[in-house]
Amino acid sequence: MKYDPEFHVVLYQPEIPYNTGSVGRTCVAVGAKLWLVRPLGFTVDDKQLRRAGLDYWPHLEWEVVDDWDDLLRKLPRPPRWYFSKKAEHSYADVSYERGDVFVFGSESQGLPESMITAENALRIPVRSAVRSLNLSNSVAVIAYEAMRQWGGVEAGSGTDISS
Repeated sequence: MKYDPEFHVVLYQPEIPYNTGSVGRTCVAVGAKLWLVRPLGFTVDDKQLRRAGLDYWPHLEWEVVDDWDDLLRKLPRPPRWYFSKKAEHSYADVSYERGDVFVFGSESQGLPESMITAENALRIPVRSAVRSLNLSNSVAVIAYEAMRQWGGVEAGSGTDISS
């Protein structure tokens, strides 16, 4: 294992390799593990995926799973937070814990309604002129909010974001 994950980022059926590459880069920056739930809109050896992740991809803790049930069997704890533009509660109104699992849907479909309940669904507020943020931007917003709440990246693990 390259590092002990601070938390877990799940991309449910991601479609765009550049977004996934950027999410992987963010996960390395904050010490999160990236989970990709099939089907994927690309292959994991996709050149675009690697290009977006730059030379950080070899440093990433990540895993691809065949389906949602496979993911649930392998996660260290059940998912706690699901992010959707349809959610009522803001991401800024909750407290995140180390080890949390953050679930994001595909770029074109989001998450299935069956995954989202009032208690666990959060949104990133945007002006009405915008449908939603880009997937990789959404993950970065949540990842850094969690890190902000915890006081930054652990000492010795890289760049400190607490200042």
